[in-house]
Amino acid sequence: MARPRAEDYDDKRKAILKTSAELFAEHGFDRASMNQIALGCGVSKALLYHYYANKDALLFDIIRDHLDELIAAVEEGATPEMTGEEMLHGYVLALLDAYRDANAEHKIQINEMKRLPAEQQEELKARERRLVQLFAGALSHAVPQLAEPGSTLLKPVTMSLFGMVNWHYLWFREGGAVSRADYARIATRLILDGARSLAA
Repeated sequence: MARPRAEDYDDKRKAILKTSAELFAEHGFDRASMNQIALGCGVSKALLYHYYANKDALLFDIIRDHLDELIAAVEEGATPEMTGEEMLHGYVLALLDAYRDANAEHKIQINEMKRLPAEQQEELKARERRLVQLFAGALSHAVPQLAEPGSTLLKPVTMSLFGMVNWHYLWFREGGAVSRADYARIATRLILDGARSLAA
């Protein structure tokens, strides 16, 4: 008979994932060891292995949980009755806010996913595609010409917006001159003005 899970199982799992993400981001996936992770979490290696058999399992769960949190945040960032512009701004703001305190997870998603088996990569890429679909839908709602038959603009415009948002962690500083809300407005305005100009 399987032993029942402790009441704090999920909390401990999330704490292990957070510490692992920070260590992978700081030292690199190859150099960070299960021993370092156990020490960082303040748990025994035996307990760590109770949760995760190896680093690959940790890596997959870090990226999967991160993407699930991004999708949930973005889906809550807008409502169907919003205009396309309002929806896009809501999505951008929600994504930027979801990235708060998630720089390590974001860095790992970008740099380390390729280390996973193809089947797991595909599962994670399906989640990435869901995010792209949400933003592409808002963009085509705001600028319908992007999605007209024969137009090739929707994908490059959508991916350009992701480039603006996904790499903000390289320069953005919490408490600096530009807030997340400020940058959400900037990114939304830049992409919409540019898209409307291209589609004209």
